[in-house]
Amino acid sequence: MKFKLAAAAAFGMAAFATAPSVFAAEGSIPTGIPRLDHVFVIMMENHGYAQVANNPNAPFINAFMKSSNLATNYYGVAHPSLTNYLELNGGSNFAVLTDANADWHDTKCKPNIIAKTIDNEAVGAAVCPIAGTNGTDAATPLLDKTNEVSGPPGLIEIDDKTSIPAANNISGKLISDQLTAARLTWKSYQESLPVAGANGVSYSDGQYTDVTNFANIKQPKDLAPQLSGTYVTHLYASKHNPFVYTATGQTAAALQNTVGFERLYSDLSSGDVPNYAFIAPNQCDDQHGRGANGKVAGYGLNAACNYDAQDIGNQAELNPGLIQQGDITVQKIVTAIKSSPAWSDGRSAIVLVWDENDYYNGPETNKVVMAVDTNYGSHGKTSAAFYTHFSLLRTFEAGFGLPCLNHACDSNAKVITDLFN
Repeated sequence: MKFKLAAAAAFGMAAFATAPSVFAAEGSIPTGIPRLDHVFVIMMENHGYAQVANNPNAPFINAFMKSSNLATNYYGVAHPSLTNYLELNGGSNFAVLTDANADWHDTKCKPNIIAKTIDNEAVGAAVCPIAGTNGTDAATPLLDKTNEVSGPPGLIEIDDKTSIPAANNISGKLISDQLTAARLTWKSYQESLPVAGANGVSYSDGQYTDVTNFANIKQPKDLAPQLSGTYVTHLYASKHNPFVYTATGQTAAALQNTVGFERLYSDLSSGDVPNYAFIAPNQCDDQHGRGANGKVAGYGLNAACNYDAQDIGNQAELNPGLIQQGDITVQKIVTAIKSSPAWSDGRSAIVLVWDENDYYNGPETNKVVMAVDTNYGSHGKTSAAFYTHFSLLRTFEAGFGLPCLNHACDSNAKVITDLFN
């Protein structure tokens, strides 16, 4: 039940307040920060600023927030997860407002930005590979009452002040395409990726996937009902790997750049790391959570991987084990980065950021933690300037000498000069 973008845009326009002027496509190369040699983005999941800041179960993360440079007015852009991953890496939602799987290698479907349709959670269809030029994305209204909502009054998409109209000159590319064109390097490090790689895989527990042929696995009759695709734990999830949602990202060459965490730590140990490293822990380690008690594919899901009991915008009813597990994961990754020869190779930055809050209704905004640690400049700074994922993408592009892309060219997508200088 896809609906025409014009209808969705009309709904969004009714709620627009401080909409930025929209440039879209590719613009000029942003400036304002030093040239960067390595950027390490650690992407965490589904917790707002107030749930992470001063949380006693996240001591390392909070120490990192204090010792690095911290944005105190930084926002995700709408919901759900995949939307934010695309916006951070491509400057647009590409008319994808869903966590649906990628439609792998489909050359016959028409990308949303070209078909001028919107995928949301009600549609449930696989996402046609993103491609094309002069396309149209989906508007981001002040308040969402149609998608990813659990009741009135609805979800505040950004800060309850800012809305973003749809742009009609969207380019169906990500920063990975820009880096490749500029002869710079990138990798998507995905924890619990199967050994065979990301091609065609929507989810995996690190061994079994949604495309595993369980009929080829010999097993006792009493275990047969337990070992099947239904029971594969969604640790790796393609919705946290935005690069496989584009037509270029599904090519054999690009798929070689999506690798597991064993490769992350070996690359860091050798110092052979890309210019842009996008690091996504699995859904137990990124604070997303993967359900309650019980066994999945023979593996026990312990309390540290349970979902939060409830999300009301603060630390009440959070799963302390899930918060702590994410904290330990961040500590391990940051420690490995700072121990790598690459950390002292030119100018480097570690960016710790959450994708969005976890769907609690207004008046909670979509403010999340974004902290930057660099191997140059001063530290311990805070900034109350208004920033979003579009601002962060624009900042990366400034650091790599790339043109601004899509909504990273918007008038309110400022380079984060105060934290990266």
